[in-house]
Amino acid sequence: MNKMKKIIIILFCFAAFFQADAQIEKAKSGTFLLKNGELHTASSGVQRADLLIKDGKIANIGLDLSEAGATEIDCTGKRVYPGLIDSGTRLGLSEVGAVSLTNDYNEVGDFTPQMQALTAVNPNSVSIPVTRVNGVTTVISKPSGGLFPGTAALINLIGYTPGQMYAGFKGLIMSYPSSGSRGRWDRRSEEDRKKEEEKKLKKINDTWDNAVLYAKIAGAAKADEKPEYNPEMEAMRGVINGDMMLMLEVNKDKDILSALRWVKKKDIKKVVFTGVAEGWRVADSLAQAKIPVITGPILNRPSRSSDSYDIAYKNAGIMQNAGVKVAIRTDEAENVRNLPFNAGFAAAYGMGKEEALKAVTIVPAEIFGVADQLGSLTKGKIANIVVCDGDIFETKTTIERLF
Repeated sequence: MNKMKKIIIILFCFAAFFQADAQIEKAKSGTFLLKNGELHTASSGVQRADLLIKDGKIANIGLDLSEAGATEIDCTGKRVYPGLIDSGTRLGLSEVGAVSLTNDYNEVGDFTPQMQALTAVNPNSVSIPVTRVNGVTTVISKPSGGLFPGTAALINLIGYTPGQMYAGFKGLIMSYPSSGSRGRWDRRSEEDRKKEEEKKLKKINDTWDNAVLYAKIAGAAKADEKPEYNPEMEAMRGVINGDMMLMLEVNKDKDILSALRWVKKKDIKKVVFTGVAEGWRVADSLAQAKIPVITGPILNRPSRSSDSYDIAYKNAGIMQNAGVKVAIRTDEAENVRNLPFNAGFAAAYGMGKEEALKAVTIVPAEIFGVADQLGSLTKGKIANIVVCDGDIFETKTTIERLF
């Protein structure tokens, strides 16, 4: 009997192995014609049409298309989406959270704006294909820790080098000082929290003023009179001059209002607020300031024990309905693949499917200034495309093809 059990187990293992092997299809390149699919364009509604992929771009969209030499794929009954964009992750910067040697997203010190996430991205990260196969084709890979932890980069999830993956956007990360409690383990008094917040804000202001002065001197000086090269100050010049976006992490409602005043006072031209867990409390102020928001994770607990259990799910929708431009992130390393389910919860709790889809496609593309290349099914854009057998936000849906 024991021998028979062993034989059955071995046969089962071989069967599972060969079945799994049969499901793995080698990637191909070429010209593809997707016929009769339900196109969820993210920019011009839903339409049933053909879509031609040629030279890595969306070459045409229309009815009854044909192309000599193209591989035709019948998409009848299938949904076709633009590749999803996660607006905040540590993908490529972290492999195993518990093993420090595999993590490269947090440098020593409060002020390291010159640290480039792009140079640290590992194109061979095991999390990248797992993420890609769930419909996510582009992500922000960002550093964290400290007041100015470094510079984030937008990457496409294909390429042998970080340079090949780079998708055309970089943003300077800044963590706004928080006046709130760090959690139930935080035993600091309110006065101590206030003092620490003021101390950090003073440090930020001093750093910012130095960066402004450096930018003025560097901009006005002749070639032989440039100030001594300072990598930290140089990394901030783009934001000071209005050429680079500041990605300002802030979550508590009071901190959000304080950050709005700070941004206005410093006259920062390009800024997006990230995190924004309590944005629902001050949505009107955010809308009035016309500052875009990257919020998430949506699949999260309330920031306060007194809040409704589902407020994290509703947050994105409340801000969007108030007139805020909202993109969604997972803020993950290994579980970035769950981006469509974060968007699905936002859709179900007030944002609606159409706006939730935009929040993980065209809206982040607009925020990052790459909407001419990514974010929608539009002729001429990069063919980051997902074909699936149902609603991409539902866990039962199978991603059948990804370009």
